[in-house]
Amino acid sequence: MKKLVLSSIIILIGISFIGRLSYLQLFRFSPDQILDDPAIKRVYDYPERGYIYDRNGELLVANQPAYDVMVIPREVEPLDTTEFCQLLNITRERFVAQLQKARTYSPRLPSVLVPQLSKEDYARLQEKMRKYQGFYIEKRSLRDYNTPAAANVLGYISEVSEWDLKSNPYYELGELTGRTGIEKQYEEILRGRKGVKLIQKDRFNRDIGPYKGGSLDTLPEPGTEIHITLDKELQEYGERLMNGKRGGIVAIEPSSGEILAMISGPTYNPELLVGRERSANYSTLHYDSISKPTWDRSILAEPSPGSPFKTLQALAALQEGVITPETTFRCYNGFYVGNKKRGCHCGGGLRTMNSGIFRSCNAYFAGTFRKFFEKFETTDAGMDVWEKHMRSFGLGDYLGYDLPTGRPGRIPGKEYYDRVYGDGRWSSTYIISNSIGQGEVAATPIQLANMTAAIANRGYYYTPHLIRQIGDNLVDDPTYTERKYTTIAPQHFEPVIRGMADVYEKGTAKWIQIPGIDIAGKTGTVENFTRIDGVRTQLTDHSLFVAFAPVDNPKIALAVYIEHGYYGARYAGHIASLLIEKYLKGEITRKDLEKRMLEKTLEHEYAKPYSGEEFKINEYVW
Repeated sequence: MKKLVLSSIIILIGISFIGRLSYLQLFRFSPDQILDDPAIKRVYDYPERGYIYDRNGELLVANQPAYDVMVIPREVEPLDTTEFCQLLNITRERFVAQLQKARTYSPRLPSVLVPQLSKEDYARLQEKMRKYQGFYIEKRSLRDYNTPAAANVLGYISEVSEWDLKSNPYYELGELTGRTGIEKQYEEILRGRKGVKLIQKDRFNRDIGPYKGGSLDTLPEPGTEIHITLDKELQEYGERLMNGKRGGIVAIEPSSGEILAMISGPTYNPELLVGRERSANYSTLHYDSISKPTWDRSILAEPSPGSPFKTLQALAALQEGVITPETTFRCYNGFYVGNKKRGCHCGGGLRTMNSGIFRSCNAYFAGTFRKFFEKFETTDAGMDVWEKHMRSFGLGDYLGYDLPTGRPGRIPGKEYYDRVYGDGRWSSTYIISNSIGQGEVAATPIQLANMTAAIANRGYYYTPHLIRQIGDNLVDDPTYTERKYTTIAPQHFEPVIRGMADVYEKGTAKWIQIPGIDIAGKTGTVENFTRIDGVRTQLTDHSLFVAFAPVDNPKIALAVYIEHGYYGARYAGHIASLLIEKYLKGEITRKDLEKRMLEKTLEHEYAKPYSGEEFKINEYVW
């Protein structure tokens, strides 16, 4: 009887063990459990990142081979560190620090010891790696740029950080990820999916072959190629025109919202952020606090919009019925606020809307602004309506474009002025500088280009975007394909557009016409102030210009902003006209103008004391 009981117990225990093991193998098995098994080594097979092309199929970014020296800390055996460091071209201190970092991360998992060896370093090192147990070389891809331009748009890739590892379980120490621009925005599409090979080790920690015959291994999936909306030739040309200048340029196709060019100056060659010198080069660029080459002025700079903003004042006033195109205001070489006169450079005289626009008359739009607010019983009510109209053009908020950074600009509302002056203690005369695009309004170059596209379309725009095609599929995201309508009725745009066309024909930009192309545009001379020892001081004006062309069937709308560029037509207007001609004609006929813009710089302006201080204050107070 005792033997039967004992045998039964043994059998039950055996069945329990077998059942539990079967359950774990058949029902609870997870590939992740393998990662905790010290007898199994993972070896990753990294895919190539997806290529990036421009709108015309021109290659922008491809890949080139690179080699990382990997280490598994617990497998490291005593070695001649002096010789090893000489082979790797690193100091002993760095070797020790990187080895300790890898050991802290995981003694048994591979970590990058030295990233991104060149082909020459790899060739010299590979035949000697057998001497160094615990180290091996892993091949991966780095970016290879087919253009010296668009660094601010394309972005760059670098090693994952501690935060990346904690927030995304996909990544392992030493892997690469998109840091800025398109590389970051479309990281999951471009990176592909890495493969993994599982290697079985024996009790002496030697590789003995694939785990389970390789049945659990996975192949890498290459990243998907994408086509972006940039025009490579236009982008490169625009960056050449920005030689020696600071500012931002954005060009948009009005009929789609596709961004044709997005230029920030000064910029840098994206190749600088590839390879072993990436970190040192980035530090040099990032800490250049004077020219700020890594600061994308096309989406981050927020200057006052200046006179191009006058077009929206005209549209809002037409919509509210407070003026007609024939309404006149007299300019006395300026206008009065109380007993103070504010200047104007239009020449004075009686102004209609048309002449007010093409001569850029401050008095006309100050009068229009007053009449707008006089329609409403309270200033607060007028401000609500005015703010609604301005924001309907995409101003004062993020546009929703597909880049991971940007600034909202500013369209102030009643709450803003209640904080400044007190509730009910201000009127339109307090904020009349907004009527001419100064005061408290601010807009980024991409917002000004989008505003211009909305005018070109006679009342609607598409969210500006850079993605055009993913793999073989054209992007059909409603975010970018649905029209966003302004609050202005279509019929009110024609007289304003006629005024913008006259800017070129007989107004402030009449000297920069393009043969054979009808253009509607608006110059802007943006007053530029800073505080020096507590005193508000005026610096050289910024040059700003917006335009679209052709007038009746617009193919391009753009905004050009040049810091310390004097009046609107001097630098911004000339550059805008060259970009329009380049895009629509494919060549430049005005070679003398092109030569001047390519060669002339504003370095003498930027060398002046306080020339980089304009970002500290951008309000204009009468």
